[in-house]
Amino acid sequence: MIGSWLRLSMEAARLAAEANMVIGLRVAKLSRGGPAARKEARRMVSEKVEAAARAAQLTATGGTPLQVVKGYRRKVRANAKRLRKG
Repeated sequence: MIGSWLRLSMEAARLAAEANMVIGLRVAKLSRGGPAARKEARRMVSEKVEAAARAAQLTATGGTPLQVVKGYRRKVRANAKRLRKG
């Protein structure tokens, strides 16, 4: 039991650190303005809605909190990779 809570805590901490990095990258992109910033703002909002829906569906169908956190981490890591490129 302790092991699963520890693992969830570690994954959540990693998610928090990775999300913080993405926030910084997005703020930098948004601060430059222009079409790319507008596109990023729209993408950011739609991703949040989609991610919340996926998390709710996973939870409703028996998914674990760890699975939800891992799902968010996959998306956050993909965003970090994309934002670092350009």
